Amino acid sequence: MTSLLSTVTRRLTNLTTHLTHNIRTASTSTMKEAMVAKGPKVTIIDSPIPKPGPNQVVTKLVFSGSNPKDWKVPEWMPDHEPANQGDDISGIVHEVGEGVSEFKPGDRVAAFHEMMAPGGSYAEYALSWAHTTFPLPPNVSFEEGAALPLAAMTAACGLYAKLRLPEPWLPTTKPTPLVIYGASSAVGYYTIQLALKSNIHPLICVAGNAQAHVEKLLDRSKGDTIVDYRNGDEAVVKGLKDALKGSKLEYAYDAVSEKNSYLNIAQVLDHNTGKITFVLPGKKYDELPASIERTITRVGDVHGNPDDLREFGFVYFRYISKGLAEGWFKAQPQEVVEGGLGGVEEALTRLKEGRVSAVKLIFRVGDTPGAGSE
Repeated sequence: MTSLLSTVTRRLTNLTTHLTHNIRTASTSTMKEAMVAKGPKVTIIDSPIPKPGPNQVVTKLVFSGSNPKDWKVPEWMPDHEPANQGDDISGIVHEVGEGVSEFKPGDRVAAFHEMMAPGGSYAEYALSWAHTTFPLPPNVSFEEGAALPLAAMTAACGLYAKLRLPEPWLPTTKPTPLVIYGASSAVGYYTIQLALKSNIHPLICVAGNAQAHVEKLLDRSKGDTIVDYRNGDEAVVKGLKDALKGSKLEYAYDAVSEKNSYLNIAQVLDHNTGKITFVLPGKKYDELPASIERTITRVGDVHGNPDDLREFGFVYFRYISKGLAEGWFKAQPQEVVEGGLGGVEEALTRLKEGRVSAVKLIFRVGDTPGAGSE
C-alpha cells in the first residue's frame, strides 16, 4: 500500500510539475532579440522577456546603442553561440527585483548591461544591475541616453580608476598635461568632458576628420590643442612635443590602442613617471619601456570582474546623471539606424569597416519588425 501511494504521489507530482511548466510557458510573454555572430551576422529571434533577480532592473527599451566591441567579441570568440551583444540601455523601467529601492516601474533610465551576460540591449527588454542603472534627466532624450553608458563609464574608469587623476569634484589647481588619443571617439569625447571638469589642462587631443567635433570642447587659452593623426606617425609625435612646450607628460589616455597609437605616445611620455591606460588588451604593449606604468581600462570592472569597481560605477553613473541634468556633460551625437534591431547588422558592419565618425549609431527598438506583438 505504501509503495502504491508513493507511486501515485510521484506520478501526481510529475503531472503537476508538467502542467505548471506548460502554463508558465504558455503565459510567458516574448520579445524580439537580435543575436550577433561573426561577420557580423545578425539574426532576430523570439525570446522570453527577462525577469529581474535581486538588485536588478528590467527596462523596456526605447533606444539601444552600439559599440565597436559588439562586432569584435564574436570575432574574438568565433566558436561561441551567437549572443545579444548590446550593452547600452535607454528606456522606461518595466520591473525591478528584490532590494531595488532607487527605481520603480515607469522611471526614465539609462543603464549599462553586464557584458556577455543574458539580457542585453539588442532586445525589446533588457536587464541591468541597479548600480549600473541611472536616472535619465527630463532634459535628456532617450536617443542621448543610448549613446552614454558604456563609453561614458569607460572614460571615467580610465581617468580616475586607472590614471588616478584628480576627481572632478576636487579639480586640480596646477597644469596637468593629458594626451587623449582618439579624442573624437565616444570614449574620447566623454574623457574630454570629464577632464575639463577636473580642470585638467592642457588637453592634447589626437583626432582626424572630426576635429571640429573636438574643438568646440577645448579651451585654447589653457593650452588645449588638437594633433592630426592623418599626417603620419612622425608628425603626430612632433605635434605632441610641440603642444607640450617643454612640459613633462605624465598622463595619456589611449582610446585607440592600435595602429601605433601607443608607440607614438611612448616617444613623448616621461619614461620614469609616465602613466598610460589602454582600452584594448594586448601583449604589444610590451614594446614600451618597462618603467612606464601601463594599465588596461576594462569598463566591465564596474560589474566586479576582474577588478572590483562596483562602488566606483555606482558613484560615477550618478555623477554623470547629475552632469547631464546640469548641462556640462553631453552625449556624443547620435545617428538612428533604420529598421530598429533589423539595423544592427548594418551598423556593426559600418563600425567594423571604419565608416563611422563622431557619432553613436543607435536603434529605435520599437521600429523592429514584429516588435510589441508579444
